[in-house]
Amino acid sequence: MAAVSLLLTLTLITFTGDVISSTTPYLSPETLFSNYDKMLDSFKIFVYATPPITDGTIFTTTQESQFYTSLIQSPFVTEDPSQAHLYFVPFPSSLSTRNLARLIRNIRVSYPFWNRTLGADHFYLSATGVDSSSDRNIVELKKNSIQISCFPTSSGLFIPHKDITLPPVHPFQAKSSVNNTLEFLGFMKPSERSPSALIEDIKKHPEFMVESEPGNRTREYIRSSRFCLFVYGDDMTWMVEAMALRCVPVVITDRPIQDLPLMDTVKWSEIAVFVSSSGGAKGLRRVLDVIELSRYEQMKESGEAVTQHLAWNAEPQPHDAFHMVIYQLWLRRHTIRYARWVEQ
Repeated sequence: MAAVSLLLTLTLITFTGDVISSTTPYLSPETLFSNYDKMLDSFKIFVYATPPITDGTIFTTTQESQFYTSLIQSPFVTEDPSQAHLYFVPFPSSLSTRNLARLIRNIRVSYPFWNRTLGADHFYLSATGVDSSSDRNIVELKKNSIQISCFPTSSGLFIPHKDITLPPVHPFQAKSSVNNTLEFLGFMKPSERSPSALIEDIKKHPEFMVESEPGNRTREYIRSSRFCLFVYGDDMTWMVEAMALRCVPVVITDRPIQDLPLMDTVKWSEIAVFVSSSGGAKGLRRVLDVIELSRYEQMKESGEAVTQHLAWNAEPQPHDAFHMVIYQLWLRRHTIRYARWVEQ
């Protein structure tokens, strides 16, 4: 953790006026901390009442539940809606389209806040995202409100300029103090959804290690590899652990990725490599072989530093995943008010 703290000090200097390195993993390090402190001091969220729940749980994923619990117990919540910057609409993932439309309609009728912005200063949690609908209430929710979903999102259900994704929940350990021998160029842990043709092609190349089945040697393989390979949309829950163990992520994707966690804050191009699957294993190797050692070392350091912002804690800690998701909401607090509301 000392190395992480040192790197954060070097890349997030805002109080001394020193020049900030161009290789910082943050999009705007000169304003991050000042904005973050303002958020802690003033950001307020009003939470609407939760609709009736039949099975006793409102959210189905760990990161949704973690965010919701942390939010409800946080000082960001206000009981005075007139003081709120944003409004949270909680509803269970199992809620039908009809009942969701009814819920939004009731909010519109019972409260004045939705109509002031057509829902643009409201947000909600949905693991997979809300699908399109012809109902006016859901259309406004989908088009205007901030959707917080799980990474990676379902295709077509994420709007980049306003929506946010939750980092995956995965236990990870800090790097070992012992220098590990980098035996493999890349390590891959495929799942049942992984493209079989690509996996078989990668297996033919001895510089890559493909785990045949989950086992106790996974962390050993990660520590022994320069890069960790992920197919976008596949199992990416262990990406944070790979970064913590100083294995640079390589994301195999054939389209631009717009739903990475903390995209308003983190410069992912300084942390991960993005490569197309079209070149197969040979193309993958060509891309990785030309990365200079200095560049690779910087990516390792940056990735390790950023893991603290992707970590979920039972009790939220400064700059962790919960607070950084809240920070992204804070950046979205300025909305257009379409109609002036006058209290009767």
